[in-house]
Amino acid sequence: MDETTEQTGAAAGRRSRGEGRGAAARRASRGGAGAGPQMPYITRKIAVYEVLDEEGLSIIERNADTVLEEIGIEFRDDAEALDMWRKAGADVKGERVHFPKGLCRELLKTAPSQFTWHARNPERSVQIGGKATVFAPVYGSPFVRDLDGNRRYATLEDFRNLVKLAYMAPSIHSSGGTVCEPVDIPVNKRHLDMVYSHIKYSDKPFMGSVTAPERAEDSVAMAKLVFGEEFVENNCVMLNLINANSPMVFDETMLGAAKVYARHNQACVLSPFILSGAMSPVTVAGTLTQILAEVLAGASFTQLVRPGAPVLFGTFAASISMQSGAPTFGTPEPALVSYGAAQLARRLGLPFRTGGSLCASKVPDAQAAHESANTLNMTLLAGTNFVLHAAGWLEGGLAACYEKFMIDQDQLGMMQKMAAGVDLSESGQAMDAIREVGPGAHYLGCAHTQANFQTAFYRSALADNNSFEQWEIEGKKRIEDRANALCRSWLDAYEAPSLDPAIDEALLAYIAKRKDEMPDAFS
Repeated sequence: MDETTEQTGAAAGRRSRGEGRGAAARRASRGGAGAGPQMPYITRKIAVYEVLDEEGLSIIERNADTVLEEIGIEFRDDAEALDMWRKAGADVKGERVHFPKGLCRELLKTAPSQFTWHARNPERSVQIGGKATVFAPVYGSPFVRDLDGNRRYATLEDFRNLVKLAYMAPSIHSSGGTVCEPVDIPVNKRHLDMVYSHIKYSDKPFMGSVTAPERAEDSVAMAKLVFGEEFVENNCVMLNLINANSPMVFDETMLGAAKVYARHNQACVLSPFILSGAMSPVTVAGTLTQILAEVLAGASFTQLVRPGAPVLFGTFAASISMQSGAPTFGTPEPALVSYGAAQLARRLGLPFRTGGSLCASKVPDAQAAHESANTLNMTLLAGTNFVLHAAGWLEGGLAACYEKFMIDQDQLGMMQKMAAGVDLSESGQAMDAIREVGPGAHYLGCAHTQANFQTAFYRSALADNNSFEQWEIEGKKRIEDRANALCRSWLDAYEAPSLDPAIDEALLAYIAKRKDEMPDAFS
């Protein structure tokens, strides 16, 4: 984005609302110009929601064991992986691996149930697993919807902007991974710029590249320049998305990346990418069976590579329109799949990934809002530990949207409040307020209200709760307009976190060396 344009737009937005210094200050205190203080990762104090009883879970697990043993999972174009499975006791026929009952679960006993994902700023490190929930932004979009309303291919500048926004967003705990695809950089080199951007423009935990084994190696090498080799080999500093090629296939690209990260003790998020009806059965139970079989095979493979390497039970589940074949979001069936998968993950003792703020809408409209809300509420209630696509997702993931990013991060703050549960402290019980007010009066002026009004309720930086007349006076701004102005003001106010100049120099030298070693490739 052009920073001059952003500054001018932010100032114009403030003038059109007629805001004085007092109004601007109040908005800033709620996360307006410049973001508010960083929220810690969520430690949920509310119960998880479960949709399967013991009998249902046992049926899914038994069926998954049958899939693993009788049908098998293909590990394509990776002789090393197949040899590892033979030595582990699996029945390997060509590229298809058949797993004796219990083999995968036995291997997964070495995987940690929770671990720390370290940030270069230790205050930003997060827990993965247990009652923790960590939000990360959109991932993998080739297009962006920018602040001028254009849908276009993403650039490195967009990538940097989204990393900056994730860094500034109080309710987002990780700067993510491929927040968009910077198509102005050669395919074989863009991972270097992406990983560097995460390190340079944020000090939150970040993800590595998985599009080729050598790109995973580059990600690890760059992380070692930041954290030190010994620290990386003994601690998790990157999460990495390893998708099954559903149904029931792992390809050489994902296997290669998984081997690199597991060998270096970095976490793999084993996530079947499921469009039910196309890549899995149309039923919830059938889809859960396939997901469990794929995760068991992929996650246990990481333990063959390095016992004790962190691994997550992941899933991305969506339904499809049976008329057009297009993916649909915010619908009941994928929610049931995610609820059930979360239960299965807990029984395995693995951290769980699903959900986000998913929608099929092309713009940040009412469809985007209700589909995203349906998905996000399910994500929290399922007990999800790592949430990818938590902000900015549009158009089935094809586009990362600046305005929706801002709307979503506001909603994530609400999830933080929801997850805190009911305050039963003396102040939370509010008996002094009830005694003071008594029958027939009101609580607005009582001492308890005066002491707690600033933090009693979540205060959105974007929602307009004023009267119709005030809304008219301030320019009839829709939430997209307010999100646009807020985004511009954040980018205008952005200040990079400190980075040791020696580390920065070493990273830039590594990137220059690696780019010089290979010609540009755009496919």
